Amino acid sequence: MATALACSIVMTGALTMTYAAVQSLTANDAVDEIEEQPTFVPIANRRIGRVASVSGAQVVVLVEDDDTAENAEAKAMRKGSLVKLRIDGYWVFGLVTALTVPVPAGATNEPELRFAEIALLGEIEATETDNPARNFKRGVSFYPTVADDVYLADQQDMMIVYAKPSSSSVSIGTIYQDRSIPAYVLIDTLLGKHFAILGTTGTGKSCASALILRRILEVHGNGHVVLLDPHNEYTAAFPDLAERIEAASLQLPYWLYTFEELAAALLGSKHKADDVATELRILAEVILEAKKSFSGNNTRAKQITVNTPVPYHMGDVVKILNREMGQLDKAESNAPYLKLISRINNLSSDARYKFMFGGIMVHDNMESILSRLFRIPGNGKPMTILDLSAVPSEVLNIVVAVLCRITFDFGLYSEGALPILLVCEEAHRYVPEDSKLGFEPTKRILSRIAKEGRKYGVSLGIVSQRPSDLSLNALSQCNTILALRLTSNTDQEFVRGVMPDWSDGLLDFLPSLRNSEAIIVGEGVPVPARVRFDVLPEGQRPRSATASFSRAWGEDADNASLVQRVMKKWRSGQ
Repeated sequence: MATALACSIVMTGALTMTYAAVQSLTANDAVDEIEEQPTFVPIANRRIGRVASVSGAQVVVLVEDDDTAENAEAKAMRKGSLVKLRIDGYWVFGLVTALTVPVPAGATNEPELRFAEIALLGEIEATETDNPARNFKRGVSFYPTVADDVYLADQQDMMIVYAKPSSSSVSIGTIYQDRSIPAYVLIDTLLGKHFAILGTTGTGKSCASALILRRILEVHGNGHVVLLDPHNEYTAAFPDLAERIEAASLQLPYWLYTFEELAAALLGSKHKADDVATELRILAEVILEAKKSFSGNNTRAKQITVNTPVPYHMGDVVKILNREMGQLDKAESNAPYLKLISRINNLSSDARYKFMFGGIMVHDNMESILSRLFRIPGNGKPMTILDLSAVPSEVLNIVVAVLCRITFDFGLYSEGALPILLVCEEAHRYVPEDSKLGFEPTKRILSRIAKEGRKYGVSLGIVSQRPSDLSLNALSQCNTILALRLTSNTDQEFVRGVMPDWSDGLLDFLPSLRNSEAIIVGEGVPVPARVRFDVLPEGQRPRSATASFSRAWGEDADNASLVQRVMKKWRSGQ
């Protein structure tokens, strides 16, 4: 036994303690209790043990092992429990992140040694009266020393630590340790420094997203939120707070696109390939000419570039292409012109691309497009839900790129005068980690929003069921992570990579979280916590429930009108 315990006991987080140090703690009966100072009134002291090792913000505690009433509390301690220490006039609080028994009872004649690893969270100033109004502050002024006593926090302690912050905040649920204590998010830091909601399909990710957005907008009815909804889930959740824009009513004319975005739409995913270099050069020249010749652009023609968002006629582009083609000497040189003309005509006549090419008349309606997109004015509906479910898959990423770029440019040129929250559902589709996947301009603009958006009042909310497929660069810019259950080891390890080192203990809960529970870490919450989200009432939930096969297959589907309705929508592209 002595030989085994003489070896260093390696704890999670690379904390170590020798048997000699343990012996010195257990033998020192003179420090069984803290010497009370009459100027301080402790908060329900229930000692569970003593500090055995300190490494930065992580503390290893030797848990007491006796038959006292206090030890009954120690035995009730579990992973996720809140504990506290009295240090130089402060109560310092920490979270139990791991429990370890290096040598179980019965293995030797020596008493069982039990250890708890603690992540220090913050502190409150100890006062002469037990005042629950004392403010909890993140961070620690003074660190504990070996042999300092550690106490199990009670409900009053938790009410102080998880109290409603003085800054703007909303309640989104309750904390795991006590369902009577609300859990809050800080609006300014949550939105100002980006956030991510991650979770396996079916864990309540969409409901959590809808809950947080609704709670924020119920307090701030003049907000400006743009939500990219690829599956038409969220319209049902915000009937009173959002305007839905579907493909049939979306106005995103081609002249708002940059040249790279439009070229990708016209020439496909291989628009940068060498064999289309000629088409790209020709297209850039004719678009610039069409822009400068458009009525109303004459006065600013010198400032217009191929990327300037000003109106022009696509019909003029075709006319210029025909004119240039007619001046060629050799028929084989016509091929690039014919390809461009054919592609433009095909897309212009495709009902699915009405949002790009709809209408014969072209006019400068950029102001109305931006006003509708960003809810200016909001008229009681501060959110825009962009239903992208009917947008052709071959241009979906391009459309997302345009919407994200417009949002960022609006923030840039308005100098952040109107903060906007951009929520990107299924974000792994648009900012994948794999450089070979996705549309480069989409990844580029979302990464730029993640890095620079807060400077211009553009906040990014990332929602994904496959975090390991997400760009680490974009996710690492999210200062608040709300992680629901993740069953994939790859996803769990990926999330660990973007969270603080001390949060490993909390993240161990990820595979066993119940539906509508999350581990929330970051600057958007007063204290890192395991949270149970509030249940949204019927009529405020996203349309994301799994289909009931047993009910739907309970009777024969002989309703012919269903097939007719499907055919009609299918053929119209709506």
